[in-house]
Amino acid sequence: MFGRILIANRGEIALRVIRAAHELGIEAVCVYSTADKGAPYLDIADDAICIGPPSSSQSYLDIPRILSAAEIADVDAIHPGYGFLAENAKFAEMCESCGIQFIGPSPKVIHSCGDKATAKALALSAGVPVVPGSEGIIDTVEEAAKIASEIGYPVIIKATAGGGGRGMRVAHNEPSLRSAFEQARAEAKSAFSNGDCYIEKFVQNPKHVEVQILGGADGTVVHLGERDCSTQRRHQKLIEESPSPALDADTRKRMGDAAVAFAKAAGYTNAGTVEFLLDHDGSFYFIELNARIQVEHCVTEMVTGIDLVKWQLRVAAGENLDFTQDDVKLTGHCIEFRINAENTQRNFAPAPGRIEKLFLPGGRGVRVDSHVMAGYEIPRFYDSMIAKILVHGDDRQDAIRIARRALQEIRVEGPGLATTVPLHLQLLSDATFVNGEIDTGYLERLLD
Repeated sequence: MFGRILIANRGEIALRVIRAAHELGIEAVCVYSTADKGAPYLDIADDAICIGPPSSSQSYLDIPRILSAAEIADVDAIHPGYGFLAENAKFAEMCESCGIQFIGPSPKVIHSCGDKATAKALALSAGVPVVPGSEGIIDTVEEAAKIASEIGYPVIIKATAGGGGRGMRVAHNEPSLRSAFEQARAEAKSAFSNGDCYIEKFVQNPKHVEVQILGGADGTVVHLGERDCSTQRRHQKLIEESPSPALDADTRKRMGDAAVAFAKAAGYTNAGTVEFLLDHDGSFYFIELNARIQVEHCVTEMVTGIDLVKWQLRVAAGENLDFTQDDVKLTGHCIEFRINAENTQRNFAPAPGRIEKLFLPGGRGVRVDSHVMAGYEIPRFYDSMIAKILVHGDDRQDAIRIARRALQEIRVEGPGLATTVPLHLQLLSDATFVNGEIDTGYLERLLD
């Protein structure tokens, strides 16, 4: 096992990794930007090293600075968290070249899974169902129009290096396809320095269901059930839950088996997530594999009792899984609510500031993952999430009852501050959500 690791991230995921490391007897070193100086979790770390100014490009995305910090701290391994450099194959390669273990899959796997066109081809080879579309990158709008006419409108253009909804455009006819194609390429080039795109049939108002996988050092892969992430706005998840209210036992097994088949075909080790679209007729299609820990990993931890971050560390240190697929059982129902510093009444505008009063919920069935405290200044430079509230009940309706109570307890107050709590409470009183009839278009329709 490692003696000392560096955490190349910030906020609640940095704190989450610190806790897992300490429980395994590992020292944890954090890097931080000047915007995060004084953050409470830095006091819990065994050491903390400043790596630059607030701009991510000069701190959390600056590979040489992070590797320099790792060498100064004399660590055995680096945990990338999620976001920033978590799925950067070059970063993983440079860690290896410096003799530092990257806590995640291999650089080769990150590269093959991170490129959506390559991942789709791999899924096809593994017999995993995919959305009809191009076999690879589309170079011209004429080629895109030809494929669209074959598979039928509407279609969606996607950046092969994309994520978070960037580099994605929907087209309902050929004129809109032509403009959407160029817009997607331009946005992808700006966001990812890679303008390559591919085209797929647009599945209208599907459910978004993802399967958590875990691969041991020996290549053994298991899945830990699914999470329903359909409650989202502009491709950004707001609520995640497990098990999905949309799956029956047969579909759950087939989707889990498909996720494992893809992971084995990719040679995947460590923690990852295979994402699917679920159509209204029960068909499901592979979207992508996220080669990292997810924000919502703790939902799976609550229903399985398996600590995913500890297993990330253990697998990276060369351990094999000490359980099989038959040992994985889902118990009860868990729902996670992302608490973001956003004003939902002003089109979800960022609303950071100094937290003057803070009260977070507790009690039966409640877990809070957060890095903030009273007096904390929420930086305006990074993601707006300040907490994750998870509730676990005997079943979905029990979890909803706990959630209503827990969210009503929250107090996050300060000049200019606003959070997504009021929206979550609104959803918990909406019949569509309560009945589990949500899809990826649900929240947009409700807000309209």
